[in-house]
Amino acid sequence: MARLDELLRRVETDGGSDLHLAAGREPRIRIHGHIEAVPGWAPLDDASLRTLLRELVAPARWDAFTAGHDADFAYELAGAGRFRANYFEQHLGVGAVFRRIPEKIVPLESLGTPPAVERLARLKTGLVLVTGPTGSGKSTTLAALIDRINGASARHIVTIEDPIEFVHQNRKSIVSQREVGTDTASFGAALRAAIRQDASVVMVGEMRDLETISLALTAAEMGMLVFGTLHTNSTAKTIDRVVDAFPSDQQAQARSMLGESLAAVVSQFLLRTKDGQGRVAAHEILLRTPGLPNLIRAGNTQLLASILQGGRAEGMQTMDDSLFALASNGRISGEDAWVRAVDKRRFEPLREAPQG
Repeated sequence: MARLDELLRRVETDGGSDLHLAAGREPRIRIHGHIEAVPGWAPLDDASLRTLLRELVAPARWDAFTAGHDADFAYELAGAGRFRANYFEQHLGVGAVFRRIPEKIVPLESLGTPPAVERLARLKTGLVLVTGPTGSGKSTTLAALIDRINGASARHIVTIEDPIEFVHQNRKSIVSQREVGTDTASFGAALRAAIRQDASVVMVGEMRDLETISLALTAAEMGMLVFGTLHTNSTAKTIDRVVDAFPSDQQAQARSMLGESLAAVVSQFLLRTKDGQGRVAAHEILLRTPGLPNLIRAGNTQLLASILQGGRAEGMQTMDDSLFALASNGRISGEDAWVRAVDKRRFEPLREAPQG
């Protein structure tokens, strides 16, 4: 048994989300958003940490890491679940982060997602973008949506991931999961192939380059339901990010394609609950409206706020609305809501008075 397994089991038993390892530091675990040192572990020097990390991977993967200085892969540990691992070099030596992936997919109802997000699983075509910073729960939300489709309809679902995180079993649908670097050369290559594989639903783990973004738009235009992720934190920045990925002379066409295919944008991030015993997601939700394509084609993303405000009856909401509701209901602190909010004045009454 690899000696790191002890630490990975500790992540699971402590309810942590990530294990952080770095040469010269003691192991640390992120628990409910806070990183804490693991009791009983001394700092690991570079040589010791390299030995521990090497035990988890095949020689070929270790050789690839030492040559390229980065490695991404999934590691499964019986009784503790799967972990998404990243090895890297830093100025003091080697480092690694292991993110815990729950063994069971959490249903949408248990995640507390708004009803508008749950309804996205009923779509037949279009592009749905789930966005947010690293660690905001995007993969968890997407896995729950895919699981809902898998259990409700007979379709061919193709996921393209780096690495595969949540493992889906065939239920009513057929689920083909492809890992970049193992099952396919790239996101773009797998997306191009999915168009020829009679895929009804495609989930792209990360839309990180022009080829992937362009092919995702094309697939959605062709009638597929495409789910993708971006590291953006609002609907306006998401639309701008997609368009800005294209060369300037292609951006007008990109706006047209995005306007025709975009079905929804869900921006989210996780906040520590007020009692400090967990985390809860705040969401900004944009849904397709008759006026949205023209707005995108014209590049008027500054007007998205009015669409969000006007679409409340359909389930749309701004991030500030989500934060305000969470703080008003006592789920998160008023101070945390104020820090994240755009309209600070609206949140001033919710901030706690200083102690003393």
